[in-house]
Amino acid sequence: MILMYLFEAYLDNRQHRALKLPTLPKPLIGVISNEKFERSRAYSLDKSCFHCIHEAITIVMDTTILYYRVLPWFWKKSATLVTEVGLNAENEMIHPCVLSWCHGLVTEARHGFNKIGGPYLALYLWGFMFALALLMMTIYPVVIAPLFNKFTPLPEGVLREKIEKLAASLKFPLKKLFVVDGSTRSSHSNAYMYGFFKNKRIVLYDTLIQQCSNEDEIVSVIAHELGHWKLNHTVYSFVAVQLLMFLQFGGYTLVRNSKDLFESFGFEDQPIIIGLIIFQHTIIPLQHLLSFCLNLVSRAFEFQEENLSAMNTDPWYSAYHYSHPPLVERLQALDDSDSKKED
Repeated sequence: MILMYLFEAYLDNRQHRALKLPTLPKPLIGVISNEKFERSRAYSLDKSCFHCIHEAITIVMDTTILYYRVLPWFWKKSATLVTEVGLNAENEMIHPCVLSWCHGLVTEARHGFNKIGGPYLALYLWGFMFALALLMMTIYPVVIAPLFNKFTPLPEGVLREKIEKLAASLKFPLKKLFVVDGSTRSSHSNAYMYGFFKNKRIVLYDTLIQQCSNEDEIVSVIAHELGHWKLNHTVYSFVAVQLLMFLQFGGYTLVRNSKDLFESFGFEDQPIIIGLIIFQHTIIPLQHLLSFCLNLVSRAFEFQEENLSAMNTDPWYSAYHYSHPPLVERLQALDDSDSKKED
């Protein structure tokens, strides 16, 4: 954990120096006004400072908790308090830091009816999370999102005609086209699509419409999102996340009965929820590596295809942290593509 923090702190420092550069990068000269560049630079520097402070505090807290064995102390302390009030301290549900879903697993296992999933625990856990993901993908845009934002059909006009024409040219089964009042919470602009099979819908943020100077700019944003659909990027990403989740649950099932692992963190017994916490700590370096690999894939997807994001970016920091390449890299990629065509 400390080595990962030092490495990422080094990247943060490189990025902070890049953000302090007072001039626009060459690809953005004449494209971005100096006023907007200064706003972006101030915004990015503030975020960078806050991030550095947050990460420093986090690593100190995490290291202290692990090194001084705060978790096992808390676990034993809670067991003592539970015993004093006359409850069964062996029941993990009584401990304050045990999640509610452990109740059925622990109780059933004590009476021999449940072996805590046995060899198929990883499959059960993954199946539950997979079903939950599909459920949320289905009900969030239709039921939950409208509780917080207002969705109105895009009025008839030139913009609607161009978007429908674009969707038809790609054989995108567009059923509904909405505008959401994203400006009530943020000035960031965006557009997204959702829906399964032949029931696709596109949502435009009102900020996107306000910030673009003409319909063609908005259509180009939609074209980018439809490009992800046409090239199956969304499906690939979903499958990759599900595979990683299954491997993560599978990894936990391999170590959940490891007495040595629990003892190395100061635990004499092997509580289920503590096993999950310990496992999450032990795979932190692997998670960072996988996150970096997924960012590389995501950036590759983006290159196959008006916010205050950073304009001067350090290449190492960008490659490690950004799933979406910044504006400068996108413009450079376009220039490189034009150069190849001319050659």
